[in-house]
Amino acid sequence: MAKSAFVAIVGRPSSGKSTLLNALCGAKVSIVSPVPQTTRNAVRGIINRDEGQLVFIDTPGFHISERKLNIKLKNVALSALGDADIVVYVLDSTREPGPEEEALASNFSVPSGSADTVHKGSRRKMVVAINKIDAKDADVARAVQFVAEHLPAATIVRISALTGEGLDELVSALLGLAEEGPQWYPPEYYTDQDPVFRIAEIIREKAINHTREELPHALFIDFVDSRKLEDGSLEASYDIVVERESQKGIVIGKGGSMIKVIREEAEADLAELFDYPVHLRLQVRVDPSWKHDDKRLDSLIF
Repeated sequence: MAKSAFVAIVGRPSSGKSTLLNALCGAKVSIVSPVPQTTRNAVRGIINRDEGQLVFIDTPGFHISERKLNIKLKNVALSALGDADIVVYVLDSTREPGPEEEALASNFSVPSGSADTVHKGSRRKMVVAINKIDAKDADVARAVQFVAEHLPAATIVRISALTGEGLDELVSALLGLAEEGPQWYPPEYYTDQDPVFRIAEIIREKAINHTREELPHALFIDFVDSRKLEDGSLEASYDIVVERESQKGIVIGKGGSMIKVIREEAEADLAELFDYPVHLRLQVRVDPSWKHDDKRLDSLIF
């Protein structure tokens, strides 16, 4: 029987987790932005090799904060540990390990007799992927020293998610740790995301990247409706939801220029992901309390 494993990708914000997932899957599975904590959900990507199948779970960056949104994001990351057979801990070699790295390491090193259910996944098999080794300010020796001190039993692989260096070695290490098991997805699958979610994420990526100086985390994307047209294309309507009226003007732009760029760039990306054209209808809506609405956050973060 071939091997299979669920692999959680965890790490600090902006450590390169989503870039790594996309590089491994050979397609855009998780959106990427310079804004920390762009990833809000446990996004799945799938790779198939002769030896077996690995199902990766990309997670939000592990960030210490008492804000409701950040607490929910951190809980998504910790929950993924409990669902995983193997953990890939992405360690950014360009940044000195700080309190968040210490906190993450403590989640991986709970004593085997612990009954702490929050840290249930911390005793899983683990590979530390020391990332960004191609960067000029990378300090790989510092990262290796941190792992040696805090996670001495972990397998270390040096990688660049951006250039692809070390990714074959990483996959080999993970398949080496995987056990025999069923193939959970057909071999042509590289993600199991619902199209409504995928389209919303692409729109959010473009909106964040174009407005990150003014409102990096002050928006979300709300699905309105969609319909298939006679030519086989999909027409989909989404609202870009912001917190304040002043932010609405930023997203729309002068004469609608900004929302037009967001729409055109999103449609261009979607043309690469779907085998039919997607035509977007975007509007901007104001909801000043969405970050404090538990039901809303539960629907956005899972």
